[in-house]
Amino acid sequence: MTKITIDPISRVEGHGKITLHQDENQRITQARLHISEFRGFEKFIQGRPYWEVPVMVQRLCGICPVSHHLAAAKAMDRLVGVSQLTPTAEKMRKLMHFGQVLQSHALHFFHLSSPDLLFGYDDEVRHRNIIGVIEDHPELAKQGVLLRKYGQEVVRMTAGKRIHGTGAVPGGINKHLSITERDELLKDIDQIISWSQNAVELFKTIFLRNREYHEQFALISSNMFSLVQADGALELYDGGLRARSADNALIFDQQNPEKYLDLIHEHVESWSFMKFPFIRSLGVDKGWYRVGPLARVNNCDSIDTPLAEQQRVEFKALSADGIVQYTLAYHWARLIEVLHCAESIKQLLHDPDLQGEDLLVKGDMQAVGIGVIEAPRGTLFHHYEINEDGLIKKANLIVSTTNNNQAMNESIRQVADVYLDGRELTEPLLNQLEVTVRAYDPCLSCATHALGKMPLQVDLIDHQGHTTQSLSKA
Repeated sequence: MTKITIDPISRVEGHGKITLHQDENQRITQARLHISEFRGFEKFIQGRPYWEVPVMVQRLCGICPVSHHLAAAKAMDRLVGVSQLTPTAEKMRKLMHFGQVLQSHALHFFHLSSPDLLFGYDDEVRHRNIIGVIEDHPELAKQGVLLRKYGQEVVRMTAGKRIHGTGAVPGGINKHLSITERDELLKDIDQIISWSQNAVELFKTIFLRNREYHEQFALISSNMFSLVQADGALELYDGGLRARSADNALIFDQQNPEKYLDLIHEHVESWSFMKFPFIRSLGVDKGWYRVGPLARVNNCDSIDTPLAEQQRVEFKALSADGIVQYTLAYHWARLIEVLHCAESIKQLLHDPDLQGEDLLVKGDMQAVGIGVIEAPRGTLFHHYEINEDGLIKKANLIVSTTNNNQAMNESIRQVADVYLDGRELTEPLLNQLEVTVRAYDPCLSCATHALGKMPLQVDLIDHQGHTTQSLSKA
């Protein structure tokens, strides 16, 4: 057996490596995604006062801190006995979240994934990066930067800072949006919507230009899992849990997120610090699922903003059975969500509730608080228990990338079987494995609570157990 290791995986957030095992005929026998670091947020927040948690846990990540901030804040709402926020608080949090999803999706597509899509997987490494995009497509690169900047400005004005803000507090928020801030955001929103439309059309063109290849690349068949609104519409902030099977049948619908432990469980493997969630009723082998943009756009019945809904209808037409399983279609769905966020921001900016003064609600303390939200990368669970002194005694976090763990492994195996099996492995071939992982936009730091630098390594192990080839990117 020959072992190949890709370490680190590049152009993702966090640490990870891929290991391939080959037999004496260079046939791939195993392919695994390893998340090899550990940080332990669930442990070291124990003993901290509950009101510190929304600010502490967002230090898991500098890319999607708002998601952890809001999921924790929603859990803290339950701890302080609040089930319904004031209109101002709820809409400010949603505005913050739309800004977060917009900026995160823009960062991933334009900075991390577009080099592969624009230049090809076998382009020279020195050119296949954001610098190459700036050199060859300066206007596109500028739009990507400004889309992200706008999302960060929305976050700054709602959370207080672009990264690791403090806007959400147990039971509500600590500031409203001023008229000056509102007008500043309104000034550019139509341009942001236009650029978001352009981004969807760009990827659509790339995908359809070589449709058969893009449909088959990393193709797997999976269940889909996400929040949806009561009427089945796309939902990012709140809602009920819905899961569809690979053949588009409902597994469950409109389930209370606070009952998530009745619906999913986590499996552990010795070779990764990241767990493997699955739907309990289906078991470990058949219950794994995908989350994130692909799952959300597949799962919902509609999108409540008109331009994004038009794009959703066209997207769903890709598949005759009504569920799009193409892994690279994650990018398409991701950009539809960018457009939805831009449209939603515009709608909210015209809502006078954002200037309201009623920011907080108080209730009777509870022992358990659970908050669930759709982070950019998928469904995010925060679960806390406190003692009589208001100190955290137990915490459980299931982050978006963890939910996608088995799906990423299955996609890697598919690519290894189709494109690497029996071949002499080169950097461009191994990059296809990274392209597969990047389609999911994984945040490995969040998923494993990783600490340190961000390496990616691929090892090739021969049939005698010796490492014969290793590719490392620091």
